[in-house]
Amino acid sequence: MKFELKKYNRGTPKDYRNTTDDELINDLRDVANKLQKNSVTHGEYDQYGKFNSYIFSKRFGGWNNALGMTGLQINKNYDISEEDLFQNLEEVWIKLGKQPTYKEMQKPLSKYGPRPYERRFSTWQKALEKFVAYVNNEEDASLEEIKTLEFDPSTQHKTKRDINLQLRFIVMKRDNFKCKNCGRSPATDPSIVLHVDHIKAWANGGETILENLQTLCSKCNIGKSDLE
Repeated sequence: MKFELKKYNRGTPKDYRNTTDDELINDLRDVANKLQKNSVTHGEYDQYGKFNSYIFSKRFGGWNNALGMTGLQINKNYDISEEDLFQNLEEVWIKLGKQPTYKEMQKPLSKYGPRPYERRFSTWQKALEKFVAYVNNEEDASLEEIKTLEFDPSTQHKTKRDINLQLRFIVMKRDNFKCKNCGRSPATDPSIVLHVDHIKAWANGGETILENLQTLCSKCNIGKSDLE
């Protein structure tokens, strides 16, 4: 089961050629004062600043250079793994029930803003494409395909119990990011937490395959467990 990325257009940035360096630095400092913080992220500036944060990187050769010129603390959190970025993107996608936009990648919805994705993959669009390729690289475990797998006597199964990030996302997308039992979704109720559940419990011989997996909210998942 493969899925395609929707075409994304962030729009044409405003022309800030007539904006002076002092105007940019002063506004960045104003945002820091407003937030009462000694450093400002791209996302925070885009939310509270007068300009677009991209102009700082373009004008000063990097966001940290702009922070340094403003006398603010430089952000050294650049070592975010690709797996962490993908996991965060998956969680945001599930909460929204759709492909996230650049502007939607902000706290509290997203653990990371869009900039770490741009640093890792060069652009937001390429980050989305990389994530889709990563998910689609998962071989769809199906009834037909597990026939070729060897039976593991120690577990009495052909598949592992754990559902990896890729397969989990494929199942949730197939189920439209909604609970298969009650129909609730994080997109309409942020308190809803979705899980991928074995229809026939793994402990009872159920395999980790698409046909035996479903999306349930935490409440329905607990209720199902009580009945098993």
